Parts: sequence; structure tokens; C-alpha cells
Amino acid sequence: MASVTAASTAASIADSLEEQIVLGRVYPRERLLEDELMARFDAKRHVVRAAFQLLEGRGLVERRPNVGVAVKSFSDAEVEQLYELRMLLESNAAQLIQLPVSDEALRPIVEARDEHRAAVESRDLPAIVQANDRFHREIFSLTNNPYLTDVIRRHAQMASPIRFLNVSSPEKMQRSMAEHDLIVEALRGQDSLELARLCRDHLLPSRNFYLNQKASSSA
Repeated sequence: MASVTAASTAASIADSLEEQIVLGRVYPRERLLEDELMARFDAKRHVVRAAFQLLEGRGLVERRPNVGVAVKSFSDAEVEQLYELRMLLESNAAQLIQLPVSDEALRPIVEARDEHRAAVESRDLPAIVQANDRFHREIFSLTNNPYLTDVIRRHAQMASPIRFLNVSSPEKMQRSMAEHDLIVEALRGQDSLELARLCRDHLLPSRNFYLNQKASSSA
């Protein structure tokens, strides 16, 4: 029973830290200190270390010599490579969706889109992230390929340290909402290639914004 409790506590800590990374409250290269997290979460050292292992498995942190555990920092090449893979996965997955999608199957997608819009309007950042993730998860569940949807989810999760700039920008969120509307309309239509293009292009702003901000900070 104790091991089950420790595992669930580690998962809860990992989830909390992941949210902090997505929201930009913990930055790339920022160290995650065991003692500080033990105090914050009232957890044993081995539980915090287990949380680190979970985050490392999700691709969100890395162990660095003489530093310890830090939020994952991507080189420009790594950002390009990760997003090339995400665009490949999501555009091809979109073409597997049988169009047009029925109103019944669209309902959870539309609900997630509306939740995302409400969260953006209220500037509720955690709710923005949750609704956005649900929107995309519901879309790719229409492929009826759980292996593919899991790979897409895991690579979106890996991009969390990159996506945070997009979430924190009201301008970028307005564009994201408009693109969500276009994706919903494409799901109601019959053009699989257009849906694939929209899903691919929807990934570009977060990639480009991150690379541009990184270039500006190093100039």
C-alpha cells in the first residue's frame, strides 16, 4: 500500500511540475531542487526522485553534469526536428479521419473548442492548456488508432517547454482560436488534404515564436 501511495504521489508531483513548465512558470534550463520540492510537496526524497524519473520519461527534464535535474532546453536543431516529427504525425493522422465527421462525433471536439475559447477570454492559463490538449486529443481519437494517438500525445507533451510562450501570448491565443474554428469546419467537410494542412500549420506558430524569442534573447 505504501508503494502505491508513493507512486501516486510521485505522479501527482510530476503532473504539477509539468503544468508549471507548460505555463512558463519554470523555464528551460531551470534547476529543480530536491530539497525545495520535498518541502513544497511534503514528500520524501525517493518520491521526488521518482517524480523526476517520470518527467524525464516524458521528455520534460534532463539530468545535466554538475547541475542535477533541470527543465529540458532544446537547441534550434532539436526544436526543428521535434516539430518536423509532430507535423508528420499529425498531418498523416488527419488524413486517416473519415470525413465528414458526424455531429455526434464532433460534439466533444466542439465542447473542448468552446472551453478553450472561454479560458482564453478569462485568461485562465491552466484551463487554456487543458482545453487545448483535450481538443487535439479528441480530434486524433477519430483515427481509431490508439497507438498513433498516444505517440502524438507524447510528442506534444515533450514540446511543453517550447509551447509555453504561445500560451502566454494573447495574440497567439487569438490565432489559435481562429485555427481551431477552421479545423472544426474541415472536420465537417470532405477535404482530407485541407484538414491535414490545417493540422500541420497549426503547429508552426509555437515553434516559430520559440525560435524567434530564443534568437532575440541571445542577440
